[in-house]
Amino acid sequence: MPATSRAAVLGSPIAHSLSPTLHRAAYAALGLDGWTYDAIECDEAGLPGLIASRDGSWAGLSLTMPLKRAVLPLLDRTEPLATDVGGANTVVFADGERHGYNTDVPGMVAALAEAGVSSPPSATILGAGATACAALAALREVGLAMAAVQVRDQARAGGLLAAARRLGMTVELRPFGSEARDGDLLVSTVPAGVADFCAERSWVRRSRPSVVLDVVYHPWPTALARAASRWGAVAVGGFDLLLHQAARQVELMTGLAPAPLAPMRAAGQCELARRVQAPVR
Repeated sequence: MPATSRAAVLGSPIAHSLSPTLHRAAYAALGLDGWTYDAIECDEAGLPGLIASRDGSWAGLSLTMPLKRAVLPLLDRTEPLATDVGGANTVVFADGERHGYNTDVPGMVAALAEAGVSSPPSATILGAGATACAALAALREVGLAMAAVQVRDQARAGGLLAAARRLGMTVELRPFGSEARDGDLLVSTVPAGVADFCAERSWVRRSRPSVVLDVVYHPWPTALARAASRWGAVAVGGFDLLLHQAARQVELMTGLAPAPLAPMRAAGQCELARRVQAPVR
């Protein structure tokens, strides 16, 4: 492992990303004083050139949407999980090659496990984007073979259905906002505010999910998370997912494991608290 190295998170927009805070805290805890981690504005059009311009001083990159899918043809090697999900959120530069990984899936599994959720009997996913595809893979990891997925436009669910086939998962598409039984685990992969209808619904007690994972981490708690807590469900937030996926990225990029979760968590929570006082615009 080099004494100095560079890494960054790419996306557009990217100024709001919490990844620099988490990765820098990890480097400090690991004693990697010569390592840096930045946020770089980059869209799909700029991704090939940016990746091609990285030299031997670079350890890796974190990617946000829509770059997770766009990066796949630019990689020399892609782990099977990232191929199955249809997206890589991590690029590691090793031996002159670009290796792609998906840490969203193990991050989601770890976030659920940390909350005491290991084998839910059934699940519903809100949304059909890249995070929903990762959620499908996470559900497979915890033992489920099928999931209900609520989508706003079934015509745009092709990527999700293709990922389900690769993962060997069965998907039942339902209209967004459906009143059908939501399953023991409800995973919301939609932007802040879009899942508020779940919080406002008059739930029949037996139909309430006992676990809610909302991938939003700011602002927190979301209306859905507050409602889940009111009806006695376990509410897992997007920060927990972000933390655990970032920890896996740190391990992949540095070669050091386990990642220092405690200082990463403390730094991330401190930054989120700061943003509540002085929101990023």
